[in-house]
Amino acid sequence: MPQQASKAATRPAPSPGRPKDMNKRAAILLAAERMFLDGGYEGVSMDQIASEAGVSKLTVYSHFGDKDALFVEAVRGYCEKQLPTSAFDPDPSVPLRERLLAVGHAFFAMVSSPQAISGHRLLCSPQMVEKRLAKLFWECGPERVQAKFAALLERRIAVGQLEIDDVQRASGQFFALLKGEMHQRLVMGVDTSGSDAAHGAHIAAAVDMFLRAYGTRA
Repeated sequence: MPQQASKAATRPAPSPGRPKDMNKRAAILLAAERMFLDGGYEGVSMDQIASEAGVSKLTVYSHFGDKDALFVEAVRGYCEKQLPTSAFDPDPSVPLRERLLAVGHAFFAMVSSPQAISGHRLLCSPQMVEKRLAKLFWECGPERVQAKFAALLERRIAVGQLEIDDVQRASGQFFALLKGEMHQRLVMGVDTSGSDAAHGAHIAAAVDMFLRAYGTRA
């Protein structure tokens, strides 16, 4: 035992290899995003994700712990790419309606993509509810988006452009308006042929309704 301890003490410490590790992490997340969207949570294994990312399964587990944690991080990464923090820039020099339209278009594009529609259906399944993945998805996806939008609203309230008593409620209402019937029809497969013009008119109507409810009369 003393000899083994001595050898361990004199063994050189492994190099951190941080750039390489971060590259592997990014590759794992990219593979997970793509495969979860295509195959759903149950249809994809950690082995498959590791193979797609070009790493070992042990590497996947060392970065993310388990499949649930990887799923949550993949959702967070997907949402951040589709609707980055910069979209919620509260700079009041940008006209309010213009800013809301920009957020609205980015959000609707994210939730109406074929992959997002498939993911929405998956999250409504009993299996996802039982595993609490729907709750985790809400926390790292919609809840994050609403919180960032609420910060934008707070800044606009401070400069006198909006009058809102309950900012969190108003934030949720804004995204509910953006989804509306059009998103529901997409989820149910009733109408998947909406044109860009129809989507634009829907988003503009949602923004204008929000401003009629909360905009100040300058």
